[in-house]
Amino acid sequence: MTEYLAILSSLAWPFSITVAWLVGEFGQRWTGLPRISFYGLAGFLLAAPQIGVLPRPDAGAALLLADVAFGLVLFELGYRINLRWLRTNPWIGAAGLTESLLTFGAVLFVARAFGAPDINALMLASLSMATSPATLVRVINEQRSSGQVTERALHLCALNCVLAVFAFNASVGLWIFRTFEDVGDALWNSLVVLAVSAFTGAVFGLVVPALLRALGKMAQDGTAAFALAVILLVSITFTLGLSPVVAALAFGLTARHRRVAFSQTQRNFGALGELLTVVLFVFAASTLDWQKVWAGGALAIALVAARLAAKTLGVMAFAHLSGISWRKGALTGVSLVPLSVFVILLIEHARLAGVQVVEELRAVAAVTMLLEVFGPILLQRALVWAREAPANPEQEHAA
Repeated sequence: MTEYLAILSSLAWPFSITVAWLVGEFGQRWTGLPRISFYGLAGFLLAAPQIGVLPRPDAGAALLLADVAFGLVLFELGYRINLRWLRTNPWIGAAGLTESLLTFGAVLFVARAFGAPDINALMLASLSMATSPATLVRVINEQRSSGQVTERALHLCALNCVLAVFAFNASVGLWIFRTFEDVGDALWNSLVVLAVSAFTGAVFGLVVPALLRALGKMAQDGTAAFALAVILLVSITFTLGLSPVVAALAFGLTARHRRVAFSQTQRNFGALGELLTVVLFVFAASTLDWQKVWAGGALAIALVAARLAAKTLGVMAFAHLSGISWRKGALTGVSLVPLSVFVILLIEHARLAGVQVVEELRAVAAVTMLLEVFGPILLQRALVWAREAPANPEQEHAA
């Protein structure tokens, strides 16, 4: 009997990933909604606290695999960032900074209004600044979206991620130092982590293209080389306690500005990228417990509403200055709603660092579950309403 249980246990993850992929394919075909919403829902239902098919994720191995999957997405996001555009139109950066700070303030106010302790409220506010690159990139690729809203959402997402990592690391540092008098040390340590992570990613962005050019294999072997480089970069930053998020973004950004050209297949990392996307979203949802989701439901709804309002108003405030209409500014703000995967990975890294206060953030589980399912749907609708993506890209592609 024990042998049978061991066999079943070893099959849990392959079985669950296969089920999630099938649910995503059929769910997208029948409803037209993004596949990743179904991946997240399947992962949540199959998780240990729910149906119990999946064991509780191993904090080391599973997190590293999820980081690799996330790293591939972040590399692609970094590659799509055009620094020249941001220099030419600085109001886009101003909009990103404004909506991030408004989000931080709004979520901090709501969390304190619900009686959250100061350190918990700071962590919630820091996490809420972010937009999930995994959701944004995958939905944009799936919808074959292009246009002003799409490009601004990608650029603002990258800025959000860097600011959120800085603020969250500072909050973690503050919790470790235990006193608000040490806020300067916490901010400095967070800044150092960001700087070293960005430098490490930039070094990869210089070395890998140079190596491929020296070998004369830039065109045919680019996909495998950059995928392997991302895996190595994530492993290094994971081991050294740096930020895989910032390192992978810097890698992609530097590779773009080293004049590396990618085909559509390379940018999606092909079948490897698709498979790891399923793994990433199943892993993220499998960390959630329905009891915590239920317990934090009221606060989660308030936080999601405050976050949506802050991001939308922050982007709209600079819409005309940055060259778009109020409507497209509002839709860009709505497209920044996805959050889930980014939050879970930051929290898992904080747990590994010994920050147990995150266990008390019951609202995080509820916010994550809400945006795991509904975030991609809102993003998809925003892109369709902006007329930058077809309502049903699969049918259009088939035609």
